[in-house]
Amino acid sequence: MPRVVDVVANPEFRGLWLAEALSIAGDQLAKVALAIMVYDRTESALWAALVYAMTFLPALAGGLGLSQLADRVPRRTLLVGSALVQAALVALMTIPGMPLVLLCALVFLVSLVSAPANAAQNATTRDVFDDDALYLRSQDLRGITMNVMMLLGLAGGGVLVTLIGTRAALAIDAATFVVAAWLVYAGVTWRPSAAGDEHGWFDGARLMASDKKLRVLLGLALLAGLTVVPEGLAAPLADQLGAPNHAVGWLLAADPLGFIIGAFVFSHYVPAHVRLRLIGPLAVASPAVLIAFVAQPTMPFALALLALSGTTGAYILTVIATVNTSVPNGVRGSVIGVSHASLRVVQGLGVALGGAVAEWLGSASHTVTIAGVLGVVIAVPLAATWWQLNKTPGHRPTP
Repeated sequence: MPRVVDVVANPEFRGLWLAEALSIAGDQLAKVALAIMVYDRTESALWAALVYAMTFLPALAGGLGLSQLADRVPRRTLLVGSALVQAALVALMTIPGMPLVLLCALVFLVSLVSAPANAAQNATTRDVFDDDALYLRSQDLRGITMNVMMLLGLAGGGVLVTLIGTRAALAIDAATFVVAAWLVYAGVTWRPSAAGDEHGWFDGARLMASDKKLRVLLGLALLAGLTVVPEGLAAPLADQLGAPNHAVGWLLAADPLGFIIGAFVFSHYVPAHVRLRLIGPLAVASPAVLIAFVAQPTMPFALALLALSGTTGAYILTVIATVNTSVPNGVRGSVIGVSHASLRVVQGLGVALGGAVAEWLGSASHTVTIAGVLGVVIAVPLAATWWQLNKTPGHRPTP
């Protein structure tokens, strides 16, 4: 297997890698700030979950529509422009006394702009590696690094927001977008748009809909819509467990910590063909762990459960790499956009519905248990189908 140093030696990947890491760290700090700000002002699990859901739901329009730009606009240009727009939108959130409705609108727009940026980021990463093994290792490194940034931003986010305030935390997030734009502009080679005359605007969506293997892989990835429920309920979960405000960051950080462990183990010790076979079992295990929340866990036990869910959830790196490698470059941005849009939408819906159920039940932990049960029920038939499909070698989708 290729070494990590071989991946980092690529200068274009380094620019993309550092820009993504920096912006994600800022975003996680902003998430903690928004969760604390909204819950302190409303004391409502539903309001806290709805604002968090606004980071996911706009991806439907952005992923299905705007992400097509990743094939039709030079990808470096799109990455730089999107980062600068996001910086301006987050800066507006720092205005004192921002009404919750306007705050939700700004969060919505930031997420909307992130859709084409994410598609361009992933498609460009595939562009800079000709070797599939190097590309898979680059995805592992991205997954580990991004979750380390999430961990640092979330674990220390609660304490930092308490020290500097929510507006200052949002200002830091805005600054990270500016620096990320510069890193991409300086480090990534400009390339013309990838789509040719033979590729239509929604060819990526049609390809995803017509190919069974791609549909099953997407379904396995969409289970994150249920495993993300504890994130949207982090503030009420901390309150239910009798923990202080900064424990919100710990709960949000537990899943990324587990993901880092899982990604490291798979990357260094599990061959690619074995990882393909493990996708199904791990997809079942990730939500199954959450069922233990029915026992009303203590804070340490809750953190351990979330970390274990994240460890098994690292299978999604193999899913993403498999999808990106299987489709032509001319529709890669579109396919990534559809996949990312679907993922973000189900995560947003999962968080919003989780908040509503928690409000109705009066228990955040029981809501997490319900999410785990639903995840297992959906994952088992998908895993069985993937096991059968994966026995058919040489399958490659065509547009």
